[in-house]
Amino acid sequence: MQDLSEEGVATLTVTIGENPPDRLDKALAREVPEEAALSRSRLMKMIAEGDVLKDGTPVTDPKTRVTEGEAYTLLLAPAEEYDARPEDIPLTILYEDADLIVIDKPAGMVVHPAPGSPSGTLVNALLHHCGDTLSGIGGEKRPGIVHRIDKDTTGLLVVAKSDRAHHGLAKQFEDHSVTRHYIALVHGVPDAADPRLRCTRGVSFEQGGILRIATGLARHKTDRQRQAVVWDGAGRHAVTRARVVETFGDAAALIDCWLETGRTHQIRVHMAHAGHGLLGDQTYGGRRRLSPKAVGERAADMGNAFPRQALHAATLGFLHPVSGEALEFESPLPPDMAALVEALRSAR
Repeated sequence: MQDLSEEGVATLTVTIGENPPDRLDKALAREVPEEAALSRSRLMKMIAEGDVLKDGTPVTDPKTRVTEGEAYTLLLAPAEEYDARPEDIPLTILYEDADLIVIDKPAGMVVHPAPGSPSGTLVNALLHHCGDTLSGIGGEKRPGIVHRIDKDTTGLLVVAKSDRAHHGLAKQFEDHSVTRHYIALVHGVPDAADPRLRCTRGVSFEQGGILRIATGLARHKTDRQRQAVVWDGAGRHAVTRARVVETFGDAAALIDCWLETGRTHQIRVHMAHAGHGLLGDQTYGGRRRLSPKAVGERAADMGNAFPRQALHAATLGFLHPVSGEALEFESPLPPDMAALVEALRSAR
């Protein structure tokens, strides 16, 4: 959990889970919440500089062996000066007050600048809209950002404008108490009666036909831009649940997904692992295509040419980190996904 020390330094307490890796840096990289934005290289630097403590004593060897249940305290340095430029980019704002802002992000917008996307990002737009009021906790060049969605995923994001909001929101994401529902279009129809699906490792069904996928997720060994399913305690624990909302024959389905954890590309990787990759997902969707015989020529053409993963962050709910008020926001399907759904319905 994230807190402040007596000296006012932001801290993060990390508890080592089951079957940990054999050394401290790897274990922390697995256990630290993604919302903390702490890369393994930064964790190694923190260890070397004495910013990782066990029982109040710095642990400076990254190869230190760890055991399940151990707790480590991470001292988080103040945020570095941010060098991104404010840009006058239109934003769809659903809510804003002195502490936070809720955005409905369009497809194609990167959340924060990176070497391949130095401008035109959500952060550039927020710097223009909010000025210098964005929270900078975490030491990374991602002011106010407490969670992310992929560039080509649309939908809801909450951003912290104050440090107290950043702490409160980060803790809710860490505790998995934030409500997040995503709407996706997938190939095929996830069905509890499907023997292939029931025999897929990590896949099970809960009462009401709810699909549950539980695996480890880690960077792909050969493609560092991708995530991969891993086992035996490796990677970050990830759990996705999904239910079928609407079917289009046996060819495709509209599903509602919700996250117990929030890992990079989690829904996309998990649905592909289950054999039901997202329409339009060039990274994880494989070569599967909609058949004109199954959904009609128009819907097949639209689905096979869909320019992005068909994934939308539709619902976001949390407690206001300052007032304690329960807030929930909804975003309708974006026009491209709505048009594809209508084409599939018409064929049906």
